[in-house]
Amino acid sequence: MLMKRRDLMRSGAAVVVLATAMIGLGGPAGTGLGGTALAQSKMVLKASDVHADGYPTVVAIQNFGKKLSDATNGRLSVQMFAAMQLGGEKEAIEQAQVGAIQIARVSVGALGPVVDDLNVFNMPFHFRDTAHMQKVIDGKVGQDLLAKVTASSAGLIGLCFMDAGARSMYDTKKPIKSIGDLKGLKVRVMGNPMFVDMMNSLGGNGVAMGYDQVFSALQTGVVDCAENNPPRFYFYNHYQVAKFYTMTEHLIVPEMVVFSKKTWDSLSKDDQALVTKFSKEMQLDERKLWEAKEKDALDKMKAAGIEIDTIADKKPFQDAVKPVWDKYGTKYAELIKQIQAVQ
Repeated sequence: MLMKRRDLMRSGAAVVVLATAMIGLGGPAGTGLGGTALAQSKMVLKASDVHADGYPTVVAIQNFGKKLSDATNGRLSVQMFAAMQLGGEKEAIEQAQVGAIQIARVSVGALGPVVDDLNVFNMPFHFRDTAHMQKVIDGKVGQDLLAKVTASSAGLIGLCFMDAGARSMYDTKKPIKSIGDLKGLKVRVMGNPMFVDMMNSLGGNGVAMGYDQVFSALQTGVVDCAENNPPRFYFYNHYQVAKFYTMTEHLIVPEMVVFSKKTWDSLSKDDQALVTKFSKEMQLDERKLWEAKEKDALDKMKAAGIEIDTIADKKPFQDAVKPVWDKYGTKYAELIKQIQAVQ
């Protein structure tokens, strides 16, 4: 079967990365060649992100690369492959595991098979608000989860978290001002059974669907409603077909940056310390970039005439998803307790 052109291009880019990994790292991946000499040679750290150039996560990694280059007089630098040039998040993780790339920005959902505790972030109405989520990932819980990624057998180092905003609902038919307004609406959700169950518990009909299909599905009435953060809603043109946006903030799911353990083990202790230091700064840098992007999206949504509503009392929504918590949350009980205790 002939490969699709996009797949062929991604495959070709991945082959280039694999071929150049030996050059960038001073020897064949996994051979251990280089050692302390490697620490003094130039190294290009290859990074992958599914988002396009200019997106907060991409810019934050590029800024991280500039800091690293400045601190090492150009000895360490970062080359960013944005916009799925090397494939999706699954491919990025696989390439980082074998040392073909060094840095992957991925959703915590993609890392769920690596550290199951990360799936706790997918629980609906888990965080009180975005500020609560930020305190969690900045504090002990966040550091413990990064350490679990590093300690796993996946061959990855957990560097930092990144903000991805809060997911809220938007639809083509009417403003959603109470839980009753969701009744009977066909709502697109990500392809996770938990999210389908969540939407069904809220009174809608959850429809799992790829993100690339959402615009046409809203336009043709295949679905009435979808959910995502404001930048995704506006900058991917969903505002053209859905005129009502409600700040339900039912999911606040951070993202993560991981580093190839194969490459990490070849770095000197000083270089590892630099990467760690600038990664912590990257987490906060991306947050500022995200907040600016989100404000820009909301301003443009208002200018485009989108009706933006807030939910003053989320308790009916939270009560409705209790069956989802009962089904999926039991094994995360201790972690949930720690998260809810963060003030």
